[in-house]
Amino acid sequence: MGSFEFVVLAKLRASQLVRGCAPRVGGQHSTAVIAQLEVAAGKVTAIADGTVQGVAGPGPVHLRR
Repeated sequence: MGSFEFVVLAKLRASQLVRGCAPRVGGQHSTAVIAQLEVAAGKVTAIADGTVQGVAGPGPVHLRR
């Protein structure tokens, strides 16, 4: 994954977290850092139709770009 894709995925995931989605990593971090940690750990990924999908945890994480 390139740095641009990483930033876009982290931004989309941070938006989900702000709206109340449960974090998939632990720790006391800001929303932006939690999103970055989740993307780096492979907890969320991009799929072809322009959504972000969760890899681990209860249910998928979808977000339209």
